[in-house]
Amino acid sequence: MARLALLSVSDKTGLVEFAKQLVEEFGFDIISSGGTAQTLKAAGLPVTKVSDYTGSPEILGGRVKTLHPRIHGGILARRDLPEHLADLEEQYIRPIDLVVVNLYPFEQTIAKPGVTLEDAIEQIDIGGPAMVRASAKNFANLTILCNPNQYGAYLEELRANGEASIAFRQNCSLQAFKHTASYDSAIAAYLEKQTEATSFTLTGTRIQELRYGENPHQSAAWYQTGAVQTGWAAATKLQGKELSYNNLVDLEAARSIIAEFTNDDPAATIIKHNNPCGSAMGATISEAYEKAFNADSTSAFGGIVALNRAIDVSTATALTKTFLECVVAPGIDPEAQTILQAKQNLRVLVLPDLSNGAKENIKQIAGGFLVQAADDIVADPNSWQLVTEKKPTPEQLAELLFAWKICKHVKSNAIVVTQNRTTIGVGAGQMNRVGSAKIALDQAGENAKGAILASDGFFPFDDSVRTAAAAGISAIVQPGGSMRDNDSIAAANELGIVMVLTGIRHFLH
Repeated sequence: MARLALLSVSDKTGLVEFAKQLVEEFGFDIISSGGTAQTLKAAGLPVTKVSDYTGSPEILGGRVKTLHPRIHGGILARRDLPEHLADLEEQYIRPIDLVVVNLYPFEQTIAKPGVTLEDAIEQIDIGGPAMVRASAKNFANLTILCNPNQYGAYLEELRANGEASIAFRQNCSLQAFKHTASYDSAIAAYLEKQTEATSFTLTGTRIQELRYGENPHQSAAWYQTGAVQTGWAAATKLQGKELSYNNLVDLEAARSIIAEFTNDDPAATIIKHNNPCGSAMGATISEAYEKAFNADSTSAFGGIVALNRAIDVSTATALTKTFLECVVAPGIDPEAQTILQAKQNLRVLVLPDLSNGAKENIKQIAGGFLVQAADDIVADPNSWQLVTEKKPTPEQLAELLFAWKICKHVKSNAIVVTQNRTTIGVGAGQMNRVGSAKIALDQAGENAKGAILASDGFFPFDDSVRTAAAAGISAIVQPGGSMRDNDSIAAANELGIVMVLTGIRHFLH
Protein backbone atom coordinates (compact mmCIF):
# COMPACT_ATOMS: atom_id res chain seq x y z
CA MET A 1 0.00 0.00 0.00
CA ALA A 2 1.21 3.54 -0.77
CA ARG A 3 2.41 5.64 2.08
CA LEU A 4 -0.05 8.29 3.28
CA ALA A 5 0.80 11.95 3.92
CA LEU A 6 -1.45 14.52 5.58
CA LEU A 7 -0.72 18.09 4.47
CA SER A 8 -2.49 21.02 6.11
CA VAL A 9 -0.49 24.23 6.27
CA SER A 10 -0.96 27.94 6.74
CA ASP A 11 2.48 28.80 5.35
CA LYS A 12 2.45 27.34 1.84
CA THR A 13 6.07 28.17 1.03
CA GLY A 14 7.50 25.35 -1.12
CA LEU A 15 4.37 23.25 -0.60
CA VAL A 16 3.51 22.41 -4.21
CA GLU A 17 7.03 21.36 -5.21
CA PHE A 18 7.37 19.28 -2.04
CA ALA A 19 4.02 17.53 -2.57
CA LYS A 20 4.90 16.90 -6.21
CA GLN A 21 8.08 15.09 -5.20
CA LEU A 22 6.22 13.06 -2.58
CA VAL A 23 3.76 11.87 -5.19
CA GLU A 24 5.95 11.44 -8.26
CA GLU A 25 9.22 10.29 -6.70
CA PHE A 26 8.02 8.32 -3.69
CA GLY A 27 4.43 7.33 -4.53
CA PHE A 28 2.68 8.96 -1.55
CA ASP A 29 -1.08 9.37 -1.37
CA ILE A 30 -2.07 12.77 -0.03
CA ILE A 31 -4.98 13.89 2.10
CA SER A 32 -5.45 17.55 2.80
CA SER A 33 -7.89 20.13 4.12
CA GLY A 34 -9.18 23.60 3.28
CA GLY A 35 -6.94 25.96 1.38
CA THR A 36 -4.09 23.45 1.25
CA ALA A 37 -6.24 20.99 -0.69
CA GLN A 38 -7.29 23.76 -3.09
CA THR A 39 -3.67 24.77 -3.68
CA LEU A 40 -2.61 21.20 -4.44
CA LYS A 41 -5.58 20.56 -6.74
CA ALA A 42 -4.91 23.79 -8.60
CA ALA A 43 -1.37 22.53 -9.22
CA GLY A 44 -2.78 19.35 -10.76
CA LEU A 45 -1.76 17.06 -7.92
CA PRO A 46 -3.95 14.13 -6.80
CA VAL A 47 -5.32 14.90 -3.36
CA THR A 48 -8.18 13.60 -1.21
CA LYS A 49 -9.96 16.16 0.91
CA VAL A 50 -10.01 15.36 4.61
CA SER A 51 -13.80 15.62 4.61
CA ASP A 52 -14.01 12.95 1.89
CA TYR A 53 -11.51 10.74 3.70
CA THR A 54 -13.31 10.94 7.05
CA GLY A 55 -16.83 11.02 5.64
CA SER A 56 -17.50 14.05 7.86
CA PRO A 57 -17.92 17.55 6.42
CA GLU A 58 -16.01 20.55 7.67
CA ILE A 59 -18.30 22.32 10.14
CA LEU A 60 -18.52 25.51 12.17
CA GLY A 61 -17.03 27.57 9.39
CA GLY A 62 -13.91 25.43 9.29
CA ARG A 63 -13.32 25.32 13.05
CA VAL A 64 -13.69 21.53 12.90
CA LYS A 65 -11.96 19.77 10.02
CA THR A 66 -9.33 17.30 11.19
CA LEU A 67 -10.61 16.45 14.68
CA HIS A 68 -11.73 12.95 13.70
CA PRO A 69 -10.77 9.35 14.71
CA ARG A 70 -9.72 8.49 11.12
CA ILE A 71 -7.15 11.29 11.33
CA HIS A 72 -5.92 10.92 14.88
CA GLY A 73 -6.16 7.14 14.85
CA GLY A 74 -3.92 7.09 11.77
CA ILE A 75 -1.47 9.42 13.48
CA LEU A 76 -1.36 7.89 16.97
CA ALA A 77 -1.42 4.18 16.15
CA ARG A 78 1.65 2.21 17.21
CA ARG A 79 2.73 -0.15 14.46
CA ASP A 80 4.34 -2.52 17.00
CA LEU A 81 1.08 -3.22 18.86
CA PRO A 82 -1.23 -5.79 17.22
CA GLU A 83 -4.24 -4.37 19.06
CA HIS A 84 -3.60 -0.93 17.54
CA LEU A 85 -3.32 -2.42 14.07
CA ALA A 86 -6.52 -4.39 14.67
CA ASP A 87 -8.33 -1.17 15.63
CA LEU A 88 -7.15 0.50 12.43
CA GLU A 89 -8.38 -2.40 10.31
CA GLU A 90 -11.73 -2.57 12.07
CA GLN A 91 -12.31 1.21 11.66
CA TYR A 92 -10.99 1.33 8.06
CA ILE A 93 -8.22 3.72 9.12
CA ARG A 94 -4.97 3.98 7.16
CA PRO A 95 -1.82 4.63 9.16
CA ILE A 96 -0.37 8.05 8.34
CA ASP A 97 3.36 8.13 7.61
CA LEU A 98 3.93 11.87 7.23
CA VAL A 99 2.16 14.87 8.75
CA VAL A 100 2.97 18.34 7.41
CA VAL A 101 1.27 21.00 9.50
CA ASN A 102 1.99 24.57 10.49
CA LEU A 103 -0.40 26.78 12.35
CA TYR A 104 -2.72 29.71 11.80
CA PRO A 105 -0.77 33.01 11.70
CA PHE A 106 -1.71 34.17 15.19
CA GLU A 107 1.39 36.28 15.81
CA GLN A 108 1.21 37.88 12.38
CA THR A 109 -2.42 38.76 13.06
CA ILE A 110 -1.87 40.42 16.44
CA ALA A 111 1.05 42.40 14.98
CA LYS A 112 -1.33 44.24 12.65
CA PRO A 113 -2.50 47.72 13.72
CA GLY A 114 -6.03 47.84 15.09
CA VAL A 115 -6.46 44.08 15.48
CA THR A 116 -9.42 43.20 17.69
CA LEU A 117 -9.72 40.46 20.29
CA GLU A 118 -12.24 38.73 18.02
CA ASP A 119 -9.77 38.78 15.13
CA ALA A 120 -7.09 37.29 17.36
CA ILE A 121 -9.36 34.55 18.73
CA GLU A 122 -10.22 33.35 15.22
CA GLN A 123 -6.51 32.83 14.53
CA ILE A 124 -6.09 30.43 17.45
CA ASP A 125 -5.55 27.07 15.77
CA ILE A 126 -7.07 23.99 17.42
CA GLY A 127 -6.90 21.11 14.97
CA GLY A 128 -3.38 22.02 13.86
CA PRO A 129 -1.73 21.83 17.29
CA ALA A 130 -3.64 18.64 18.03
CA MET A 131 -2.19 17.00 14.92
CA VAL A 132 1.29 18.38 15.53
CA ARG A 133 1.38 17.16 19.13
CA ALA A 134 -0.09 13.75 18.27
CA SER A 135 2.46 13.28 15.48
CA ALA A 136 5.34 14.45 17.66
CA LYS A 137 4.31 12.01 20.39
CA ASN A 138 4.33 9.13 17.91
CA PHE A 139 7.63 9.97 16.20
CA ALA A 140 8.60 6.30 16.49
CA ASN A 141 6.10 5.58 13.71
CA LEU A 142 5.83 8.71 11.55
CA THR A 143 7.41 12.06 10.73
CA ILE A 144 6.04 15.51 11.62
CA LEU A 145 7.22 18.53 9.62
CA CYS A 146 6.11 21.96 10.85
CA ASN A 147 8.43 24.25 8.89
CA PRO A 148 9.05 24.47 5.13
CA ASN A 149 12.80 24.52 5.77
CA GLN A 150 12.51 20.84 6.79
CA TYR A 151 11.17 19.65 3.41
CA GLY A 152 14.53 19.26 1.70
CA ALA A 153 16.08 17.32 4.57
CA TYR A 154 13.10 14.94 4.68
CA LEU A 155 13.35 14.21 0.95
CA GLU A 156 17.07 13.55 1.34
CA GLU A 157 16.28 11.08 4.14
CA LEU A 158 13.92 9.21 1.82
CA ARG A 159 16.46 9.17 -0.99
CA ALA A 160 19.25 7.95 1.27
CA ASN A 161 17.38 5.42 3.43
CA GLY A 162 13.99 4.76 1.84
CA GLU A 163 12.43 6.27 4.94
CA ALA A 164 13.20 8.88 7.56
CA SER A 165 15.59 7.62 10.21
CA ILE A 166 14.50 7.45 13.84
CA ALA A 167 17.05 10.14 14.74
CA PHE A 168 15.57 12.46 12.11
CA ARG A 169 12.01 11.75 13.27
CA GLN A 170 12.92 12.40 16.91
CA ASN A 171 14.53 15.71 16.02
CA CYS A 172 11.42 16.67 14.05
CA SER A 173 9.35 15.77 17.12
CA LEU A 174 11.44 18.14 19.24
CA GLN A 175 10.99 20.95 16.70
CA ALA A 176 7.25 20.27 16.64
CA PHE A 177 6.86 20.55 20.41
CA LYS A 178 8.91 23.76 20.34
CA HIS A 179 6.58 25.04 17.61
CA THR A 180 3.41 24.41 19.61
CA ALA A 181 5.00 25.67 22.83
CA SER A 182 5.98 28.94 21.16
CA TYR A 183 2.52 29.23 19.59
CA ASP A 184 0.72 28.68 22.90
CA SER A 185 3.06 31.10 24.65
CA ALA A 186 2.26 33.81 22.11
CA ILE A 187 -1.46 33.30 22.71
CA ALA A 188 -1.01 33.34 26.48
CA ALA A 189 1.12 36.49 26.31
CA TYR A 190 -1.49 38.24 24.18
CA LEU A 191 -4.38 37.23 26.44
CA GLU A 192 -2.40 38.28 29.52
CA LYS A 193 -2.37 41.81 28.14
CA GLN A 194 -6.16 41.77 27.95
CA THR A 195 -6.51 41.05 31.66
CA GLU A 196 -4.86 41.57 35.05
CA ALA A 197 -1.88 39.30 34.38
CA THR A 198 -0.39 37.21 37.19
CA SER A 199 2.18 35.53 34.96
CA PHE A 200 4.60 36.59 32.24
CA THR A 201 5.35 34.44 29.22
CA LEU A 202 8.52 34.77 27.18
CA THR A 203 9.57 32.50 24.31
CA GLY A 204 12.09 32.91 21.55
CA THR A 205 13.37 31.20 18.45
CA ARG A 206 17.12 30.93 18.20
CA ILE A 207 18.51 33.01 15.37
CA GLN A 208 22.10 31.92 15.85
CA GLU A 209 24.68 30.69 18.28
CA LEU A 210 27.12 33.46 19.17
CA ARG A 211 30.85 32.84 19.47
CA TYR A 212 30.63 33.69 23.17
CA GLY A 213 28.97 36.10 25.56
CA GLU A 214 30.45 39.14 27.28
CA ASN A 215 33.62 37.10 27.83
CA PRO A 216 35.09 34.12 25.97
CA HIS A 217 34.24 31.65 28.76
CA GLN A 218 30.51 32.49 28.56
CA SER A 219 28.31 30.72 26.01
CA ALA A 220 25.61 32.80 24.31
CA ALA A 221 22.88 32.70 21.66
CA TRP A 222 20.58 35.21 19.97
CA TYR A 223 16.83 34.59 20.08
CA GLN A 224 13.97 36.25 18.25
CA THR A 225 10.69 36.76 20.07
CA GLY A 226 7.56 36.28 18.00
CA ALA A 227 7.02 34.86 14.53
CA VAL A 228 7.16 38.29 12.88
CA GLN A 229 10.70 39.52 12.37
CA THR A 230 11.11 42.89 14.06
CA GLY A 231 13.96 44.80 15.61
CA TRP A 232 17.43 43.43 14.97
CA ALA A 233 16.06 40.25 13.42
CA ALA A 234 14.68 42.49 10.64
CA ALA A 235 18.04 44.18 10.01
CA THR A 236 20.04 43.42 6.88
CA LYS A 237 23.75 42.90 7.43
CA LEU A 238 25.48 44.07 4.27
CA GLN A 239 29.03 43.11 5.21
CA GLY A 240 31.43 42.26 7.99
CA LYS A 241 31.98 39.51 10.52
CA GLU A 242 29.20 37.83 12.46
CA LEU A 243 27.63 39.95 15.18
CA SER A 244 28.84 39.18 18.69
CA TYR A 245 26.95 39.34 21.98
CA ASN A 246 28.63 42.63 22.88
CA ASN A 247 27.96 44.01 19.40
CA LEU A 248 24.24 43.35 19.79
CA VAL A 249 24.09 44.83 23.28
CA ASP A 250 25.86 47.98 22.11
CA LEU A 251 23.81 48.16 18.92
CA GLU A 252 20.66 48.17 21.02
CA ALA A 253 22.05 51.00 23.16
CA ALA A 254 22.84 52.93 19.97
CA ARG A 255 19.39 52.24 18.52
CA SER A 256 17.65 53.42 21.67
CA ILE A 257 19.47 56.76 21.53
CA ILE A 258 18.98 57.37 17.82
CA ALA A 259 15.28 56.48 18.21
CA GLU A 260 14.98 59.71 20.23
CA PHE A 261 15.82 61.61 17.03
CA THR A 262 13.72 59.73 14.47
CA ASN A 263 11.82 62.83 13.39
CA ASP A 264 14.59 65.35 14.12
CA ASP A 265 17.47 66.79 12.13
CA PRO A 266 20.33 64.43 11.18
CA ALA A 267 21.77 62.78 14.29
CA ALA A 268 24.56 60.34 15.08
CA THR A 269 25.72 58.50 18.17
CA ILE A 270 28.80 56.42 18.92
CA ILE A 271 28.53 53.79 21.65
CA LYS A 272 31.32 52.28 23.68
CA HIS A 273 30.57 49.72 26.40
CA ASN A 274 26.85 50.57 26.33
CA ASN A 275 27.36 54.32 26.87
CA PRO A 276 27.51 57.13 24.31
CA CYS A 277 31.02 58.52 23.99
CA GLY A 278 29.80 60.99 21.38
CA SER A 279 26.37 62.09 20.16
CA ALA A 280 25.50 65.03 17.94
CA MET A 281 23.08 66.62 15.54
CA GLY A 282 24.05 68.44 12.36
CA ALA A 283 22.81 70.00 9.15
CA THR A 284 23.78 66.78 7.33
CA ILE A 285 24.31 63.22 8.51
CA SER A 286 27.99 63.57 7.67
CA GLU A 287 28.28 66.66 9.87
CA ALA A 288 26.41 64.91 12.70
CA TYR A 289 28.80 61.95 12.57
CA GLU A 290 31.92 64.14 12.43
CA LYS A 291 30.72 66.12 15.46
CA ALA A 292 29.92 62.92 17.38
CA PHE A 293 33.32 61.44 16.51
CA ASN A 294 35.25 64.56 17.46
CA ALA A 295 33.40 64.74 20.81
CA ASP A 296 35.64 61.89 22.03
CA SER A 297 37.72 60.50 19.17
CA THR A 298 39.81 58.39 21.54
CA SER A 299 36.82 56.47 22.90
CA ALA A 300 35.22 56.27 19.44
CA PHE A 301 37.96 53.82 18.36
CA GLY A 302 36.27 50.42 18.12
CA GLY A 303 32.86 51.95 18.70
CA ILE A 304 29.33 51.27 17.45
CA VAL A 305 27.76 53.97 15.27
CA ALA A 306 24.05 54.62 14.74
CA LEU A 307 22.68 57.21 12.32
CA ASN A 308 19.13 58.46 11.80
CA ARG A 309 19.66 59.04 8.07
CA ALA A 310 20.86 56.87 5.21
CA ILE A 311 24.64 56.63 4.83
CA ASP A 312 25.80 58.86 1.97
CA VAL A 313 29.17 59.06 0.25
CA SER A 314 30.53 61.77 2.55
CA THR A 315 29.56 59.87 5.69
CA ALA A 316 30.89 56.57 4.35
CA THR A 317 34.23 58.19 3.62
CA ALA A 318 34.40 59.54 7.16
CA LEU A 319 33.47 56.15 8.62
CA THR A 320 36.43 54.49 6.91
CA LYS A 321 38.95 56.76 8.62
CA THR A 322 38.92 54.92 11.95
CA PHE A 323 38.38 51.42 13.30
CA LEU A 324 34.71 50.79 14.10
CA GLU A 325 32.92 47.58 15.05
CA CYS A 326 29.46 48.26 13.61
CA VAL A 327 27.46 50.91 11.77
CA VAL A 328 23.67 50.91 11.57
CA ALA A 329 21.45 53.27 9.61
CA PRO A 330 17.96 53.21 8.06
CA GLY A 331 19.47 53.00 4.57
CA ILE A 332 22.61 53.36 2.49
CA ASP A 333 23.41 54.85 -0.91
CA PRO A 334 24.94 52.38 -3.42
CA GLU A 335 28.10 54.48 -3.80
CA ALA A 336 28.47 54.66 -0.02
CA GLN A 337 28.15 50.88 0.23
CA THR A 338 30.98 50.46 -2.24
CA ILE A 339 33.20 52.79 -0.19
CA LEU A 340 32.54 50.88 3.04
CA GLN A 341 33.50 47.58 1.40
CA ALA A 342 37.11 48.68 1.81
CA LYS A 343 36.59 47.95 5.53
CA GLN A 344 35.85 44.24 5.16
CA ASN A 345 35.53 43.51 8.88
CA LEU A 346 33.23 46.47 9.56
CA ARG A 347 29.71 45.21 10.21
CA VAL A 348 27.30 47.40 8.23
CA LEU A 349 23.61 46.99 8.99
CA VAL A 350 20.49 48.53 7.52
CA LEU A 351 17.51 48.71 9.88
CA PRO A 352 14.71 50.77 8.29
CA ASP A 353 12.76 51.18 11.53
CA LEU A 354 15.20 52.24 14.22
CA SER A 355 12.39 53.39 16.50
CA ASN A 356 10.85 49.95 17.10
CA GLY A 357 12.15 48.89 20.52
CA ALA A 358 11.15 46.41 23.19
CA LYS A 359 7.99 47.16 25.16
CA GLU A 360 9.34 45.56 28.32
CA ASN A 361 12.72 45.30 29.98
CA ILE A 362 13.53 41.89 31.46
CA LYS A 363 16.32 41.17 33.92
CA GLN A 364 17.07 37.83 35.52
CA ILE A 365 17.70 37.52 39.23
CA ALA A 366 18.33 34.41 41.32
CA GLY A 367 15.19 32.30 41.26
CA GLY A 368 13.27 34.47 38.82
CA PHE A 369 13.24 37.63 36.76
CA LEU A 370 12.04 41.22 36.84
CA VAL A 371 9.85 42.84 34.19
CA GLN A 372 9.28 46.54 33.76
CA ALA A 373 7.75 48.70 31.05
CA ALA A 374 10.34 50.19 28.71
CA ASP A 375 11.42 53.76 29.47
CA ASP A 376 9.97 55.04 26.21
CA ILE A 377 8.30 58.22 27.47
CA VAL A 378 8.76 61.08 25.01
CA ALA A 379 10.36 64.23 26.40
CA ASP A 380 7.95 67.18 26.42
CA PRO A 381 9.58 70.54 27.25
CA ASN A 382 6.11 72.10 27.52
CA SER A 383 5.64 70.14 30.75
CA TRP A 384 8.95 71.20 32.28
CA GLN A 385 9.10 73.59 35.22
CA LEU A 386 11.22 76.72 34.75
CA VAL A 387 12.15 77.11 38.40
CA THR A 388 14.90 79.75 38.40
CA GLU A 389 14.69 83.50 38.09
CA LYS A 390 16.67 83.26 34.88
CA LYS A 391 14.65 81.58 32.11
CA PRO A 392 16.07 79.61 29.19
CA THR A 393 16.28 81.22 25.78
CA PRO A 394 14.74 79.26 22.88
CA GLU A 395 18.26 78.19 21.88
CA GLN A 396 19.04 77.02 25.41
CA LEU A 397 15.74 75.13 25.62
CA ALA A 398 16.56 73.26 22.41
CA GLU A 399 20.01 72.39 23.79
CA LEU A 400 18.50 71.30 27.11
CA LEU A 401 16.18 68.95 25.22
CA PHE A 402 19.10 67.46 23.29
CA ALA A 403 21.12 66.92 26.47
CA TRP A 404 18.12 65.40 28.25
CA LYS A 405 17.50 62.91 25.43
CA ILE A 406 21.10 61.71 25.56
CA CYS A 407 21.31 61.63 29.37
CA LYS A 408 18.33 59.27 29.44
CA HIS A 409 20.49 56.56 27.85
CA VAL A 410 23.65 56.94 29.95
CA LYS A 411 24.24 54.53 32.83
CA SER A 412 23.35 56.01 36.24
CA ASN A 413 24.54 58.09 37.90
CA ALA A 414 24.59 60.05 34.65
CA ILE A 415 25.75 63.57 33.86
CA VAL A 416 25.92 64.84 30.26
CA VAL A 417 27.37 68.17 29.15
CA THR A 418 26.50 69.44 25.67
CA GLN A 419 27.01 72.42 23.44
CA ASN A 420 25.96 73.07 19.86
CA ARG A 421 23.89 69.82 19.95
CA THR A 422 27.04 67.82 20.68
CA THR A 423 28.14 65.92 23.77
CA ILE A 424 31.33 67.40 25.15
CA GLY A 425 31.39 65.57 28.47
CA VAL A 426 29.80 62.32 29.68
CA GLY A 427 29.99 61.03 33.25
CA ALA A 428 28.49 57.54 33.47
CA GLY A 429 27.90 54.87 36.08
CA GLN A 430 29.54 56.48 39.07
CA MET A 431 28.57 55.67 42.62
CA ASN A 432 27.74 59.32 43.37
CA ARG A 433 26.47 62.16 41.22
CA VAL A 434 29.32 64.48 42.16
CA GLY A 435 31.77 61.94 40.71
CA SER A 436 29.83 61.75 37.44
CA ALA A 437 29.67 65.56 37.25
CA LYS A 438 33.42 65.85 37.80
CA ILE A 439 34.17 63.35 35.02
CA ALA A 440 31.82 65.08 32.55
CA LEU A 441 33.07 68.58 33.37
CA ASP A 442 36.72 67.56 33.29
CA GLN A 443 36.16 66.02 29.88
CA ALA A 444 34.41 69.18 28.65
CA GLY A 445 37.21 71.39 29.97
CA GLU A 446 37.15 74.95 28.65
CA ASN A 447 34.27 74.03 26.33
CA ALA A 448 32.00 73.83 29.39
CA LYS A 449 31.73 77.62 29.41
CA GLY A 450 28.19 78.45 28.31
CA ALA A 451 27.30 74.74 27.93
CA ILE A 452 24.31 72.74 29.16
CA LEU A 453 24.37 70.07 31.88
CA ALA A 454 21.81 67.26 32.19
CA SER A 455 21.40 64.93 35.16
CA ASP A 456 19.33 61.73 35.01
CA GLY A 457 18.40 62.03 38.71
CA PHE A 458 17.83 64.84 41.15
CA PHE A 459 20.60 66.64 43.04
CA PRO A 460 20.43 65.64 46.73
CA PHE A 461 22.58 68.66 47.59
CA ASP A 462 23.60 71.87 45.87
CA ASP A 463 27.26 70.81 45.47
CA SER A 464 26.85 69.64 41.85
CA VAL A 465 25.19 72.94 40.96
CA ARG A 466 28.12 74.88 42.38
CA THR A 467 30.61 72.59 40.62
CA ALA A 468 28.77 73.14 37.34
CA ALA A 469 28.74 76.92 37.81
CA ALA A 470 32.46 76.96 38.54
CA ALA A 471 33.05 75.18 35.22
CA GLY A 472 30.96 77.77 33.34
CA ILE A 473 27.71 75.81 32.80
CA SER A 474 24.88 78.15 31.80
CA ALA A 475 21.81 75.90 32.25
CA ILE A 476 20.88 72.65 33.97
CA VAL A 477 18.10 70.15 33.28
CA GLN A 478 17.27 67.59 35.96
CA PRO A 479 14.17 65.71 37.19
CA GLY A 480 13.78 67.38 40.56
CA GLY A 481 12.05 65.60 43.41
CA SER A 482 14.69 65.96 46.12
CA MET A 483 13.77 67.18 49.59
CA ARG A 484 16.49 69.78 48.98
CA ASP A 485 15.38 70.96 45.54
CA ASN A 486 15.05 74.46 46.95
CA ASP A 487 18.74 74.43 47.93
CA SER A 488 19.74 73.60 44.35
CA ILE A 489 17.36 76.19 42.92
CA ALA A 490 18.66 78.82 45.34
CA ALA A 491 22.24 78.03 44.35
CA ALA A 492 21.32 78.32 40.65
CA ASN A 493 19.70 81.72 41.31
CA GLU A 494 22.72 82.87 43.30
CA LEU A 495 25.09 81.83 40.50
CA GLY A 496 22.94 83.03 37.58
CA ILE A 497 22.27 79.58 36.14
CA VAL A 498 19.07 78.49 34.37
CA MET A 499 17.49 75.38 35.88
CA VAL A 500 14.54 73.39 34.58
CA LEU A 501 12.87 70.40 36.23
CA THR A 502 11.41 67.68 34.00
CA GLY A 503 9.50 65.77 36.68
CA ILE A 504 10.73 62.55 35.05
CA ARG A 505 13.67 60.46 36.27
CA HIS A 506 15.68 58.30 33.86
CA PHE A 507 17.78 55.92 35.95
CA LEU A 508 19.47 53.26 33.81
CA HIS A 509 21.07 50.39 35.73
